[in-house]
Parts: sequence; structure tokens; C-alpha cells
Amino acid sequence: MAEFDYAQAISDARAKYESIAKALDTDRLTQQVKELEEEAAKPGLWDDPENAQKVTSRLSAAQSQLKRLNGAQRRIDDVETLVELGREMEDADSLAEAKTEVESIAQELDDMEIQTLLDGEYDERSAVVTIRSGAGGVDAADFAQMLLRMYLRYCEREGFKAKVMDTSYAEEAGIKSATFQVDAPYAYGRLSVEGGTHRLVRISPFDNQGRRQTSFAAVEVVPLVEATDHIDIPDTDIRVDTYCSSGPGGQGVNTTYSAVRITHLPTGIVVTMQDERSQIQNRAAAMAVLQSRLLVLRHEEEAKKKKELAGDIKASWGDQMRSYVLHPYQMVKDLRTGYETSQTQAVFDGDIDGFIEAGIRWRHEQRRQAEQDQD
Repeated sequence: MAEFDYAQAISDARAKYESIAKALDTDRLTQQVKELEEEAAKPGLWDDPENAQKVTSRLSAAQSQLKRLNGAQRRIDDVETLVELGREMEDADSLAEAKTEVESIAQELDDMEIQTLLDGEYDERSAVVTIRSGAGGVDAADFAQMLLRMYLRYCEREGFKAKVMDTSYAEEAGIKSATFQVDAPYAYGRLSVEGGTHRLVRISPFDNQGRRQTSFAAVEVVPLVEATDHIDIPDTDIRVDTYCSSGPGGQGVNTTYSAVRITHLPTGIVVTMQDERSQIQNRAAAMAVLQSRLLVLRHEEEAKKKKELAGDIKASWGDQMRSYVLHPYQMVKDLRTGYETSQTQAVFDGDIDGFIEAGIRWRHEQRRQAEQDQD
């Protein structure tokens, strides 16, 4: 076994740190923290709770980012000193400790590097995620509910605030669809790589003969619209229907016509909302989701025009982006990035960081390649 090269490992860590610090612009980040702290200290901040929540959330994220950057720099300096002392004292334990720390720093820098790749137009925003069951009958509805739980558990692990806004339950088991909002800086940038068709292969728990079943579910991720987006929706372009909220039963089911379904007539986009107690609140939430989807649609149309001008750019995500195989073997594999794991239960429990980070790197490389092809 080759001897561990401390000098090279520390040099690599320092070079990566400098690259990350340059990309994130520590001076800009420091100034941003200062400005947000001043805004958060204003006496009337909480007169507008929604804006106050955004300010404090952005401040917390910027402070955390700056703390991680400064902490990584200190750790690199400290481990370099530890290696020097270990060699002078010929202390094997200190060198072993330094090796572990260098490897830990490398992992930390890899995680921080992901942040520098979230540079899309809407990556910084909160996200609205919709899951729909596809082909596969009751198994597909059950799979959709498994995915909903997976993403909510992921948000819980990451400390992201997630709120289920609408759920349409299937008759036998599972869900037909569900929409939830994730409020966290860069939630859209991270979760947008999850958009696409997901496939599950397993022995169906709903089949009396125990046959293997393949089922599908679609995941849609859109950025949360902001007041500055200017998505005008004339009243003549929408149809609003109201109905009683539905659910699996119990006191949580509404008996009033508070649920709202909005149909955007020009595009056929349909948004339903039943989480809030009043019809007014559900209508406002549904309009926000509709605006988000129209924003993405507009962005896609603009990108399509650019693609037509640039020629054929092979950067398609494809319809099926990930397979979850529970029989005859255990494997979850992303078909775009090649990232895979046999820890299927951990994945369904929300351990999807590896898939998301691999997806972000893959997307960044696709964008870079597309830019090169245009040049």
C-alpha cells in the first residue's frame, strides 16, 4: 500500500477551497450577511410575516455558508500544523488523526462544491413538487405515496421546511397525486434534478399470485414564483371549481366547499388545492402553483427557441430517469448519472443526497457541454 501523501492531499484541499471561495465570492457573501442582519434588525420586520420569514431564512443560509467557508479554511491550516508536529515528534497517532481529518475535509469541500454548481436562473428559490402515479394501477399509486414519503423524509433530514398542499388519494391504496412546497434556499436547484419518470420493480403486495410488477410515477418540480416574475393570468383564462376536500377519513376531512381546482384554459394545466381551511386561502395557493408552472413553461419555450437557433444539443433528460428495483435484486440506479446503491430502504427513508449531488454535477456538465457546442 502506497504511503499517504499528506502534502499533496493538503495542497489539493487548499486548491479546491480557493476555487469554492472564489465561486461563492466570500466578500460578497460577507456583505450580504451584513445587509440581511441590518434588515432583520428593523423594528417593523414582522409586520409582514411572509417577508420576515424570507429575510431570516436567507440570513441563516448566508451565515451558515460563510461559517462553513471560514471553518474549512481553519481546518486546512490546523491539519497542516498537525502533520508538521506529528512528523517532528514521530507521533504515529497524530499522523493517523491528521489523515482522517484530511479525508473529512475533502468530503466537506465536495459537499460545498455542489453549492457553486447551483447557478441556474431559479436555483436559489423554494420549490413546489408534484408527484403523480402513472402506469401500474394500484402499485403505481402506492409507489407515488412511497416517493412522497421519501422526499418528505429527505427534507426532514436536511432541515428543509416542507408542507403538503394537496393530496388526491387512490381508491384502494396510495395516492393519485400530491403537491408539496419546500421552503429553503436553493431548494429548487437541488430538487429540480429529481424531475422525471421514476420506475419501481417489485413483487406486488397487491397481487394474490405474488407476481413481479413494474409501475411508474412522475415527479414535477417547479420554482416558487415571486412578485417580480410578472406572470399575468387574466380571469378569462381560468376556470375555478370548488368542492369538498377529500381524504382517508376522520376529523381532518372538510365538509365545506373549501377545496379549489383551477384550470388554465390556454394550456390545459390543472391545479388543485385543499390543504388550507378556507376557499380563499386554497385559491391563493393554487394560483401561486399555477403561476410557477406557467413560469417554467415560459422558460422552457425560451430555451426551445435558443436550442432551435443553436441546432441539436444532446442534453435531454429522457422520460425514465431512475429505477428502484426490489426484486429479483436490490438496487436503485439513476439512468442519467449512473449513480447507484443497493441500500434501497435507506433511499426510501430519504437518503437521496448522493443521487441529488450526482444529478447536479451531471446537469452542470450537460450545460457546460451545450455551451461548448454552441460556440
